[in-house]
Amino acid sequence: MSKLYVLYEHAAGYAVFKIKEFEEIGVLLPQLESAVFDLGRFNSIVQLESFLPFKTAIAALENINAVSEGIVPEDLKQFLDITLPQKKKKFKLGIADPKLGAAITEVLEVQCDHMGAVPEIIRGIRFHFHNLVKGFTAKSSAVAQLGLGHSYSRAKVKFNVNRVDNMIIQSIALLDQLDKDINTFSMRIREWYSYHFPELVKIVPENYTFARLTKFIKNHKELTEESLEGLEEITMDSGKAQAILDASKSSMGMDISVIDLLNIEMFAGRVIALADYRKQLAEYLRNKMSDVAPNLASLIGDQVGARLIAHAGSLTNLAKCPASTVQILGAEKALFRALKTRGNTPKYGLLFHSTFIGRAGAKNKGRISRYLANKCAIASRIDCFSEEPTQVFGEKLRQQVEDRLKFYETGDIPKTNIDVMKEAIQEQTERLNISKSEKKKKKKKRKLDESVENNGEAQNGLNETKIDEENIDNGEPPKKKKKKNKKNKQEVE
Repeated sequence: MSKLYVLYEHAAGYAVFKIKEFEEIGVLLPQLESAVFDLGRFNSIVQLESFLPFKTAIAALENINAVSEGIVPEDLKQFLDITLPQKKKKFKLGIADPKLGAAITEVLEVQCDHMGAVPEIIRGIRFHFHNLVKGFTAKSSAVAQLGLGHSYSRAKVKFNVNRVDNMIIQSIALLDQLDKDINTFSMRIREWYSYHFPELVKIVPENYTFARLTKFIKNHKELTEESLEGLEEITMDSGKAQAILDASKSSMGMDISVIDLLNIEMFAGRVIALADYRKQLAEYLRNKMSDVAPNLASLIGDQVGARLIAHAGSLTNLAKCPASTVQILGAEKALFRALKTRGNTPKYGLLFHSTFIGRAGAKNKGRISRYLANKCAIASRIDCFSEEPTQVFGEKLRQQVEDRLKFYETGDIPKTNIDVMKEAIQEQTERLNISKSEKKKKKKKRKLDESVENNGEAQNGLNETKIDEENIDNGEPPKKKKKKNKKNKQEVE
């Protein structure tokens, strides 16, 4: 008859329980389920074999991080070695996590089990743990769980600060909101300023340029030939600047008061500031994408890649999605409507904003969308699970999509995916070798510079000692001799 021991990981430490009459418990599983909440009946089944408390909160966090990843920490390994019997074939170890069980089996060669009565026994241990361990109360158990839970969550949030994709999600949401706001405000300023200078709308269709001209012109009656240079600087077109000047002389707009012009000018300044901030935010997003998802950014662009990450929830979630899901991300309503009405399902979602879809012909839009989604899935997985960020794979994948577009147009057969990936891996290894050699050269140069400086200081020290010895031989104090030497140097200079 094989015995059963159960390992329970608590916030306060590790505990091993010995289960009495395991074979009978396995048969009487319904009775066990009813006995879980009765401490007297459960105590007759479960007996505490050993308990190892964590020494510090840091040790508890390290152990729980290892256990959550399916790794056997050194403390747990030593604890199980001491606690469990030496004859490993005569017993089983009940475990909650099968991943951790596989790791324990590999390290200690102990047979682990997570099926049958084991989940119910662990549920009972979790419920009565503060009563099964001496000197432990429900309050102290709750405090330990709360403290470890906070530190574990904090560590997970701080994990890999340089490659956090939360900033990308927030910045792309803000960028989309800014686009809407700037467009709305630009329409408002066009309508407002057109009461005074209606001809300007037809001459300057760009919103940003219109706002800058509104702030520069103010009252169109005050425009002169001297203002022509400023108009050219804003419009970057001498023809438009001359047209604005000519239109201002014969404008049909109404006269407007100074206070109204001042308000229009202030509003135009706000629109310009928002547009400038939008450019800064786009640059910030580009830098973050190059750090977090360089391959995805080089494949489909910064903003489309950021929208995919934001819609999936994180880069990890996007990496877990199959290519068929990536293809229709952003078109969920259309998909479910098509499934409900048994119509045609959508061919693309957020990928429609990519340049490749627009360049493809009407027949090939669905095909290129499917192919692009496949490459996006590969790029996101490389970005998520690679240790060193690189753009090599993204550039190669982008070239593959370009070749596929040419294949649809001309029929030229592109390279196979295996050949392209081999080229990318080779290029990546070459770049890494070059960067390593450059780092070695910098280190050598730094060491040489330090050695030269040290030798120079040592040489100066030797010269000073020689001068002191000469001074002592001549019977003069060293300080006076040094002054003479300085005077001689000045005379020579």
